[in-house]
Amino acid sequence: MHPVVAQVTARIAERSEHTRSAYLERVSAAAGDAPARSGMACSNLAHGFAACSGSDRLAIRGLVKPGVAIVSAYNDLLSAHQPLHEYPDWIKAAVREAGGVAQFAGGVPAMCDGITQGRAGMELSLFSREVIAMATGIALSHEMFDAALLLGVCDKIVPGLLIGALAFGHLPAILVPAGPMTSGLPNKDKARVRQLYAEGKATREDLLAAESASYHGPGTCTFYGTANSNQMVVEVMGLHLPGASFVHPGTPLRRALTEQAGRRAVELAREKASISQVVDVKSVVNGVVALLATGGSTNLSLHLPAVAAAAGIQLSWDDFADLSAAVPLLARVYPNGSADINHFQAAGGVQYLVGELLDAGFLHPDVQTVAGPGLDRYRQEPFLDGDELVWRDGPRTSLDPAVLRPVAEPFAAEGGLRMLSGNLGRAVIKVSAVAPEHRVVQAPARVFTSQDGFQRAFRAGELDTDVIVVIRNQGPQANGMPELHGLTPALGVLLDRGHRIALITDGRMSGASGKIPSAIQLTPEAATGGPLARVRDGDVIRLDAEQGVLEVLVGAEELAGRELVDGPPHELDWMGTGRELFGALRRAVGPADEGASVFGTLTPEHFAAPVNAWK
Repeated sequence: MHPVVAQVTARIAERSEHTRSAYLERVSAAAGDAPARSGMACSNLAHGFAACSGSDRLAIRGLVKPGVAIVSAYNDLLSAHQPLHEYPDWIKAAVREAGGVAQFAGGVPAMCDGITQGRAGMELSLFSREVIAMATGIALSHEMFDAALLLGVCDKIVPGLLIGALAFGHLPAILVPAGPMTSGLPNKDKARVRQLYAEGKATREDLLAAESASYHGPGTCTFYGTANSNQMVVEVMGLHLPGASFVHPGTPLRRALTEQAGRRAVELAREKASISQVVDVKSVVNGVVALLATGGSTNLSLHLPAVAAAAGIQLSWDDFADLSAAVPLLARVYPNGSADINHFQAAGGVQYLVGELLDAGFLHPDVQTVAGPGLDRYRQEPFLDGDELVWRDGPRTSLDPAVLRPVAEPFAAEGGLRMLSGNLGRAVIKVSAVAPEHRVVQAPARVFTSQDGFQRAFRAGELDTDVIVVIRNQGPQANGMPELHGLTPALGVLLDRGHRIALITDGRMSGASGKIPSAIQLTPEAATGGPLARVRDGDVIRLDAEQGVLEVLVGAEELAGRELVDGPPHELDWMGTGRELFGALRRAVGPADEGASVFGTLTPEHFAAPVNAWK
């Protein structure tokens, strides 16, 4: 193993010894030798098969065959989840063939950040992860099942499904994706039209034509945002079947992989190969390494700590920082380059990436996966030999070095994410798409408390200068930590005009955040009295992504003595678009560097009331 990977892994294991042991004890107590439903009273069991017929009814009643839960994020609003409509019927037939019985245990919500960007609904986005986790828990709480298939793809959906499944850590679980849509309008061309529209040089019709040519059919959006980062990470963590991430929907191979997931779930149920065995310290580190090596979404710096915590593992931003300093950047996929995820797959995809990282000692090979022991299995890619699904060795050389490179010739010596710290707190920055000459910015601040305020100032020409844009009160306790990707076109215009530009916020940016240096997810957030709440217009701020520094050049005594002038929004401001339903989550959520989760690692300290300096 690479010494830094080994050191960080050991550190996480030591830090997590108590919480991981407590988690595994709970898992062990929930496990049993017979099908879960065998201990049910007759009335309970009868309710469980009342709607079934034929062989499935007999199988459930017989208390012998493994029961497989299907938990799905299907809806036909999201292109990435629309293909999941057909999966339950395919899975039920495959599970039946393998000697089990599958039931659709429950659906979970799936919202699209692409639809809600810049709108009130985006303030529900991060918390939808917790809702999905709870909905998954409800689906599995019937205790009818010996394994679970988790159908989902995007943003908060995959982490939410995982957190919920890990609460039932004695069960095997496989994540079942839908795959990306085919390539449309190149992402770089789409971004160009967005900037022209922000400048008033393109019409709404021009913009809509470009967007619809980019997002044009069923499947995941093709840029390397959170959805595709999810798929990359969970496959390298061994939670997908090998090669399942980036196969197009609507193809025979996609169906074959889905059916095989059902058959494999039956095998895992018989083997008692639980998800708690797959998600351990080594697999979590493997997930972080894959994210860093590909310049993936900043959102995973929230989701991976939250998922790890659900398995009793304490993953910190310091772990990300130390791994990022050692792991080379091997991929260039938009917004880190011009290629899309289909080009990445064609260049060698996950199989080539895993092989390179394994051979260089950056990934732990000795892990349990849903395909069996050892990560070597994930060097292989699936294909159809006639009607039979088989695997073969993936490419050992990159088929396009402009998209995917070996460890010996990386795009950069360090990973795509870095951590910043200073007298403003701690933040995350994605540097893989930021040109080196833009990674250090020192300029006066212009402070806003809303995206609308920023847009008005931009349109009025007030920001046509060197400036560090501060947008505060966007953290999890303030308003649910929305993504602020709608700022990107205007910020891009300012950068292209030759100005020194950066963004600092306690909110999030999209997984598509790109060329603007953006210190995001700043913690402590302004709504809890963090230092960002004391920054004023004109304060000089230094953002240095090379040295990992984020500071306002104001004396400590002066900064601490300033009054808090624009507190978090009042609860009455959160009426409408369902936001009033999430007040309890805003009050209970933890800090960004712990995953912005309401669950935590479920230690007594977690249940203490959060600190709020405004009260």
